[in-house]
Order: sequence, then C-alpha cells, then structure tokens
Amino acid sequence: MIGAGLFAGGAGEGKPRMHNAPMYQPPQFRSQDAAIAAELMRGYPFASLVSTDDTGFPFVTHLPLHLEERGDGFVLWGHCAKPNPHWRYLQQRPEALAVFMGPHAYLSPKVYPDLQRVPSWNYLTVHCKVRATLVEDPDAKDALLKKLIGDHEPPYAEQWRGLGEEFARKMMAGIVGFQLDVLEWSCKLKLNQHRPESHARLREAYEAGGEQEKQLAAWMRRLGMEGK
Repeated sequence: MIGAGLFAGGAGEGKPRMHNAPMYQPPQFRSQDAAIAAELMRGYPFASLVSTDDTGFPFVTHLPLHLEERGDGFVLWGHCAKPNPHWRYLQQRPEALAVFMGPHAYLSPKVYPDLQRVPSWNYLTVHCKVRATLVEDPDAKDALLKKLIGDHEPPYAEQWRGLGEEFARKMMAGIVGFQLDVLEWSCKLKLNQHRPESHARLREAYEAGGEQEKQLAAWMRRLGMEGK
C-alpha cells in the first residue's frame, strides 16, 4: 500500500513544481509521489508530445520517450523523423506538453448500492510540461537511440552495433532527437477513491475484465481501496 500523503497537498521530496496544472486535478485524484509518476512513465512510455504549429494550433506526435531521473527532477528523451515538422516547432517554441496514459477503463454505475448514479471512466495519467533542446550531433543521437533500445529490446543493441558506422549514420541522419527537461509534472490516479461504497464491486468487476481492467484492479489493491 502506498504511504499516506499520496493525495495530500504536502508530499515532500519529489513534489512537482506546479503553477497552472496542465489538466483538471480534483484533490482526491492527485498524486504528488514522484516514484508513482516515474513508474507510470516507464510502464507506459508511448507518449503524446503536444506543442503548437506555426499557426498556433496544437500539433501532436505519438512516440516512445525514455525517462531519466536527475536528482529530484525528470528528463525525457525521444526523437521524430526529420520530415516531421515537430522538431522545428520545438526549436522555435521549446515549451511543450508530454502526456503518458496508463491503464483506463469504463466505470459502470452498477458498482454502486443505489440507482441514482451515472457512468464514468477511470484512468491513470502523467502530464509533463517540458522544455526541448534538439539533439542533432550523430554521437549524441546514437546515445539517445541506445537509451530507447535499452528500454524496449536490449539484445538489439548488438545488432545495431553490427550494422556498421556508415549505415547507422545514414539512419540517424533521418531523425532529429530531443532532450525534454521536465519543468512541471502532474500525476492523476482516477480510481473513484472518493466513493468507497463502490470499491468492492468495482474491484470485482475490474478483476473479471480485460487487461486494462485487471491493471486498474491491481492499482486499487495497491492503494488500499478495500471497499466496504
């Protein structure tokens, strides 16, 4: 079970520096535990990177991001194809938003003991306000790619090294990397914490469901949501 203070206002070390939170955050769903945020970012690394194009309209790239912890802060690493204009937008307007979506599932009103209820949706997510720095040097891009290889398929590192320097540099010329320094982060664990009368039946329903539901049931157990 996660310790007290998970949803409290003063979480101590690792507390995110928030000014205008990048999403709606009712206090019952707010986690200020940096370890929880890091676990979600590592467990669900396929993120949505959002910034603005030259007209000011949101522009989104879906991509895996590698997380590093530096002291009490976070740094994210990723890349996009060179034809993707997103890197130019990041170069011109470095601040952006990275969104990590964890497990999510429907919440049926059948979990409540009375009928005057409505459906909802449960989910876990982390939003990061970031400042981008482009990674264009071939050696630095190679190091970035090895971080992602280490996350997803470590044995491929040997194959990558065996492809030869000329081929590797040709491949790297087709991408632009970026370092995303996390300025602020917000972690939301929406699991109906404020409705304890639903917890027992909700967990039972999720445990009998698909992969997403089972993951949410595991988080309910982890958060001590035993129900009545």
